[in-house]
Amino acid sequence: MSLHVVMGFGPAGAATARLLAGQGHSVRVVTRSGRSPEPGIEHVAADASDSGRLIELSQGAAAIHSCAAPPYHRWVSDWPPLASSACAAAEASGAVLVMLGNLYGYGPVEGPMTEQLPLAATGPKGRVRAALWEQARRLHEQGRIKAVEVRASDFFGPGVTAGGHLAGRVVPRVLRGKPVSTLRDPDVPHSWSYLPDVARALVEVAGEERAWGRAWHVPTAPALSSREMVDRLAARAGTGPVAVRPLPPAVVGLVSLFSPLVRELKETRYQFDRPFVIDSSAYEAEFAVRATPVDEQIAATVRWWRERGGATG
Repeated sequence: MSLHVVMGFGPAGAATARLLAGQGHSVRVVTRSGRSPEPGIEHVAADASDSGRLIELSQGAAAIHSCAAPPYHRWVSDWPPLASSACAAAEASGAVLVMLGNLYGYGPVEGPMTEQLPLAATGPKGRVRAALWEQARRLHEQGRIKAVEVRASDFFGPGVTAGGHLAGRVVPRVLRGKPVSTLRDPDVPHSWSYLPDVARALVEVAGEERAWGRAWHVPTAPALSSREMVDRLAARAGTGPVAVRPLPPAVVGLVSLFSPLVRELKETRYQFDRPFVIDSSAYEAEFAVRATPVDEQIAATVRWWRERGGATG
C-alpha cells in the first residue's frame, strides 16, 4: 500500500483520509493545528502554504489530496499560495496532485453543468477557483506534475456540520421539527454532492492514470430542491412536515452587515435563484464510483446526526 498526503481535515479531507486508511494505505494529514493520531492516520501540524515544509512531508507519497480550504471570505488571498505549494510538492515528490474543486469557476450557466463548459466566472471567488485549476493543468501539460481535479456541488451527508445549505444550520432543525429558512428560492432544482461519494471519487482518480490532466464531476444524484431535501429528511426522521421559507431580502441584507459569510454569498446567489444542476455522466462512463441513492443518503445523514445528538443540540 502507498503513502497518501491529505491537505486539510474538514469534512472532505477527513472522509478521504479515513477511506484511504480503511483501504490499508498510510495517510499523513497536514493541518495547521494537528490532531491526535488515529488508526492508519498520522496528523502533522504544519502550514500547507509553506512549500518547503509540504515538499518535505510529501516525499515518498503516491498522491497529494488537496482538500484544504481557507475561510470563505479569504479565498482570494489565501487559496493561491496554498495551491502553489501543493503544485510545488507534487513536482518535487512525483505524487499525483488530486484537487478537490467546485462549480464556482463556471459562473452562471444555462442548463446542466458539464466539464466541457468554459471557466467563465466573473466574480472573484469563481475566478480564483478557475485559476487554481488552470495553474495545475498547465503544469501537467508541461510534464512537470501529474494533476486531476474532482469538482463537487454543495456537500451533504454525514460529517457535514458547517457551510453548505443542508449542513449544521438546517439538519438539526429538521430533526427537531422546526421551520427552516433558506437564503434563496427553496423550490429551484439543486445538485447536492454526497460527502462519501466525494471521498470515493478523490481516492479513485488518484489511482487512475487515464483520469489525470483534466477535471471530473463527482457522481451526484439527480437534482432536488431545498424543499424536497428537507421534506425527505423530515419524513425519514419522522418530524415532518417542516416549513421551508426564504428569508426576506431585507433580512439577508441586515445579516450581511455582521456576517462575512452571508456578505460573500452575494456573488453566488445565482446558484439558488436558478437551477444549479451538475452532469456527472462523463465520470460515470469511465470509472466505478456511482452516486449513492438519495434514500440511502438521507437515512445515513439522519442516523449520523442523531448519533451525535443533533436532534437536541
